[in-house]
Amino acid sequence: AGTLRPTEHGEVWVTEDGGEIDQDLGHYERFLDINIPKEHNITTGQVYGAVIDKERKGKYLGKTVQPIPHVTNEIKKRIRMPSKKEKNDFVLVEIGGTVGDYENVLFLEAVRQMKLEGDKILYVHVTYVPVLETLGEAKTKPTQHSVKLLREIGIQPDFVITRSKKPLDSVRREKIAMFCNVHEEDVISDSNIDNVYGVPLLFERQQLCKKILKKLNLRKNYNDLKTWKNFITKVRKIDKKVKIGIVGKYFDIGSFKLSDSYISVIEAVKHAAWNNNISPDI
Repeated sequence: AGTLRPTEHGEVWVTEDGGEIDQDLGHYERFLDINIPKEHNITTGQVYGAVIDKERKGKYLGKTVQPIPHVTNEIKKRIRMPSKKEKNDFVLVEIGGTVGDYENVLFLEAVRQMKLEGDKILYVHVTYVPVLETLGEAKTKPTQHSVKLLREIGIQPDFVITRSKKPLDSVRREKIAMFCNVHEEDVISDSNIDNVYGVPLLFERQQLCKKILKKLNLRKNYNDLKTWKNFITKVRKIDKKVKIGIVGKYFDIGSFKLSDSYISVIEAVKHAAWNNNISPDI
């Protein structure tokens, strides 16, 4: 039996090699069409467990074991490990949580150190830009404060991606650029759209990949998204709807319904329906 609660973490995703991880890794596998090993998931428990085990075995030669440098060194080792093992050109690291959380502060410190040590790193910060219904205006203050906290710990974002209900306008984009110390063209809008699989196209229209390669001094060398565009176009043209019910134990969480507890089932139904020119109403 697993030890992750679906109503707290969302669906429990099990990797091909037996790793028990939350739903995010499942989304990565669906988007990339690859199987990701469990070592690509780094948790605080794994890191502290490894540090304590090394201390008990005398690996630190009796030194005082501290969060910095011992815990951060373990985090850096685990981030670099897949790249060395699999000979990857890029490593995409998602640090979960919110800036200012106690839980992720050592992970942020670790990636700060990595850039100082010469690793070729870009920082992409995802923030929330709320649109207040009573005002009808998007507010950038949460983004400004979030980036301010990041800069206080030594991290200056190269890109700021703004999650919002509506596309970011030029006024808000200019304000974020000014107060967050980034170029205006490096503020990327990630607004709500009808289908999550359209997000790569949203980023392509804003030339995110091109900008990343430019900052890393690399020539353009990536596949076009023609097949992806055709898929999204096909899905959006489907007009036949079928109502499908899913009975599950872990939908209720307080006064809300958490569909993420069964996200793989839901996505499988969607993919099967789209393949048969049907739009599922789940």
